[in-house]
Amino acid sequence: MALYSEKVMDHFTHPRNVGVIEDADGIGEVGNAKCGDIMKIYLKIENDTIVDVKFETFGCGSAIASSSMATEMIKGKSIHEAMALTNKAVAEALDGLPAHKLHCSVLAEEAIKNALKDYYDRNGIPYDKKEFPDCEHCAHCQ
Repeated sequence: MALYSEKVMDHFTHPRNVGVIEDADGIGEVGNAKCGDIMKIYLKIENDTIVDVKFETFGCGSAIASSSMATEMIKGKSIHEAMALTNKAVAEALDGLPAHKLHCSVLAEEAIKNALKDYYDRNGIPYDKKEFPDCEHCAHCQ
């Protein structure tokens, strides 16, 4: 059995939504100190819908594939649907990730949530702080 699924390889070699949104409504950046992966997600939001999403990722193939797949999964969705995206859903959409690479899907989830938090903060929209990761204190980044 191959270490990576065909979907992981496809999203790694042909990533979707790569780039920067200069006038982004929300930006989220996360990193993992153990492996050096860094993800940055840019959101363009209109009427509570994500009309565009881009990413920049410095990291391994699994990190790039996770970023690409996560952006595909939230594009055109409401901000509430995007908040519900989990790392498990990203990994499943990629037909799985090796256990030692699951943190890449966690980073994708956290980057999206941080971008949404940034959007809420910029627009004075109240939110429950428990919905957002505290990346400075989470166990997988230590």
